Amino acid sequence: MKGMSIIIPIYNESKNILTLYSKLKKIKIKTKKEIIFVDDNSNDGSHIILGNLKKKIRYILRKEKKRDLMQSYFLGIKKSKFDTCVIIDGDLQHNPKYIAGLYNKYKKNFDLGICVRNFKTIKEQELNYFRKLMSLSIIFIINILLKKKTIDPLSGFFIFKKKIFYENKIEYYQKGYKILLNILYCNKRKLRTFDKIIKFDSREKDKSKLSLIVLIHLIFQIFFIFKNNLLRKFLCYEKL
Repeated sequence: MKGMSIIIPIYNESKNILTLYSKLKKIKIKTKKEIIFVDDNSNDGSHIILGNLKKKIRYILRKEKKRDLMQSYFLGIKKSKFDTCVIIDGDLQHNPKYIAGLYNKYKKNFDLGICVRNFKTIKEQELNYFRKLMSLSIIFIINILLKKKTIDPLSGFFIFKKKIFYENKIEYYQKGYKILLNILYCNKRKLRTFDKIIKFDSREKDKSKLSLIVLIHLIFQIFFIFKNNLLRKFLCYEKL
């Protein structure tokens, strides 16, 4: 069905939900749209706030005891009803005001559009030195192993055709935090993509969820995709 599904996976974002919703409802685009919050079994009362908004949004609760952001992404996409999906974080770092411009460019026959950071102009209050250095180091590794397809493959804010998500889903890394890596680097065909540089806002409430386990999953995901891509090339070579 033609339209846009805006998917927001959350965990303990009760202080941000209403602010984010107020920004999302201001989006003006010439297509049908839906807003989907996927709650990864939060324990901060997020379900109460989302329950009060259920007539204006779609609310999906993952009841599994083991939380998993990747599975929240998968569930939101599976339950979406439109042919175009937008992924956006629930912590207010991604401003929904960019969605209209992102969509307008995407509909010019693109498969995927990515909101990216300009690391050369990022200020300390937006991304501290350690996190900036770590992000750039990981991106360097991704570019070496998986080839450069965007200036910010770690972005969590992007638009895509839902059909490309399903084309190679069987090869996706099933856990972790970076669904864009799956969609962008597991696809067997060349995707029509573009980058849109935006200003990522500072997180307004609570602390970042970045942790050692996030980093470990990210490294595993990169090498998992690299291994599969290498194996695919080898098998194709063998058939020749």
